[in-house]
Amino acid sequence: MIRFCSLGALGDPEPRDCPGTQSEDAGKADACAGCPNQQICATAPKGPDPDVVAIVERLATVKHKILVLSGKGGVGKSTFSAQLSFALAEMEHQVGLLDIDICGPSIPKMLGLEGQDIHQSNLGWSPVYVESNLGVMSIGFMLPNPDDAVIWRGPRKNGLIKQFLKDVDWGEIDYLVVDAPPGTSDEHISIVQYLQATGIDGAIIVTTPQQVSLIDVRKEINFCKKVGVPVLGVVENMSGLRQPLSDLRFMKSGESGETDATEWVLNCIREKAPELLSVVACSEVFDSSKGGAEKMCIEMGVPFLGKVPMDPQLCKAAEEGRSCFADQKCSASAPALQSIVKKLIKTE
Repeated sequence: MIRFCSLGALGDPEPRDCPGTQSEDAGKADACAGCPNQQICATAPKGPDPDVVAIVERLATVKHKILVLSGKGGVGKSTFSAQLSFALAEMEHQVGLLDIDICGPSIPKMLGLEGQDIHQSNLGWSPVYVESNLGVMSIGFMLPNPDDAVIWRGPRKNGLIKQFLKDVDWGEIDYLVVDAPPGTSDEHISIVQYLQATGIDGAIIVTTPQQVSLIDVRKEINFCKKVGVPVLGVVENMSGLRQPLSDLRFMKSGESGETDATEWVLNCIREKAPELLSVVACSEVFDSSKGGAEKMCIEMGVPFLGKVPMDPQLCKAAEEGRSCFADQKCSASAPALQSIVKKLIKTE
């Protein structure tokens, strides 16, 4: 069993104009004066990271590597990563899901693996398995207490990501799905740097329809272009609310406030218009009047994979750590997700 017993303390910030640890000027530049790491940087070996060779060897048995990114938090990126992994596994592929959101690891919850531990064998760290063909790795399995805050600076995050890639024994798998944190910071630079040496298929970017999310997604797309990661496509999540009328709740306002009128409304519908019970109620949650993700993809020259509606049943499946494809409950979201997965497989 592998656990972190101490998360360490905050260190001193790096210099504003830090030349970088791999630079010949590391520890010698004017900006390095007064830095607590000056001596370490000045004496550290320069050149290619020797661990990259170990990472390439470890991931030689992984056929496809896919990053799942988002420009901002709260757009459903981890939910998409989890359901993508479920979908690929149900298509009888061998799948690994790597959670590198060090500060907010939600993947164990979304796959029903809370409280599980990582074990070490002579081959390395063993993933935690949902099914025989779906393994998961996350820092969430290593925390002594699930409520512990991971207060780490970039170098320590990068070290754990490297260790995940170097030491986890995935075996022979078809897909490695990497769930990254929002933004374009240390974790993203590290995972791209390491995976590019092994051959990365590309990135899927998840967004919601409104401009406040698309602004950040444009940055994410430009990040991928700058670092040479192909954009496999953009997914517009929470693209309107779709819910069967029979699943809605109805409230009635009165002088004493609101009262639940759901049963009364549904009884009226059953008596006077029962055919309405099969109707799906639709509503725009976010403002998509400016074209949403699809228009942005045309403007930026990247593929648009499709829209996934906001589905309360999908939210419930994520909370319960199960696949939305296992039953007919996610009638709004499951077909949309399946269509996106088929497009993704086809493009490869």
